[in-house]
Amino acid sequence: MNKLIVANWKMNPSSESEAIQLAKASDEKGVVVCPPFPFLGAVKNALRKADLGAQDVFWQNPIPGGAFTGEVSISMLKKIGASYVILGHSERRNYLGETDEIINQKVKSALAFGLKVILCVGESLSTRREGLSQAESFVKNQITKDLKGIPSSVISSKSLVIAYEPIWAIGTGKADKPEDSASMAAYIKDFLKPKTSNLKPNVLYGGSVTSLNAARIFEHQEIDGALVGGASLKTEEFKKIIKIASK
Repeated sequence: MNKLIVANWKMNPSSESEAIQLAKASDEKGVVVCPPFPFLGAVKNALRKADLGAQDVFWQNPIPGGAFTGEVSISMLKKIGASYVILGHSERRNYLGETDEIINQKVKSALAFGLKVILCVGESLSTRREGLSQAESFVKNQITKDLKGIPSSVISSKSLVIAYEPIWAIGTGKADKPEDSASMAAYIKDFLKPKTSNLKPNVLYGGSVTSLNAARIFEHQEIDGALVGGASLKTEEFKKIIKIASK
């Protein structure tokens, strides 16, 4: 597939059997399926082509264990077969109080221990209303803090993916203009180029991605794929997005 498509199921579905059905329907090369923690094992067993991802991870990686009630370690995710992890999603930043400092610790540990990171960044509606340049500055500041202290030898196109998700577009049905998202993707790549030892990391767009707007999003070469939320829970809808991304 020409694009990377990440399915973020968030706190869905309600049962393991549903998760297995969704996984089988999403099982295509170039897709990363990110279910809730309880379904990781079942989804991994159902996948043959797609990669498995998690929606979060704890920043410490204690071996064999540690006193961190309720947390999940990097080694646990790797042992169950996950190769990707989503970090810095705006829902965790806004609702659960995750700071850039916390996210930086998670990104640093995940990359160091061999998990591929999908780092989410994006501005609020009030920031975007100030103009695209203000949004770019906001995203630049997020990335700078989230990647602080991480050597260029660790950051590469194979280990780090940036998901640009303007907060005001997530779950609202109001996607960003594809040309604006493409401009932001190009800006992120140019900003990261001096910081990488390899090719520039892929930049995905996320925020109300559907089969109706996917083609207009993917026609921009600066955008390397999509982080899909609600639409990834609708079997036929997600299949259409995958098909569009494969063209």
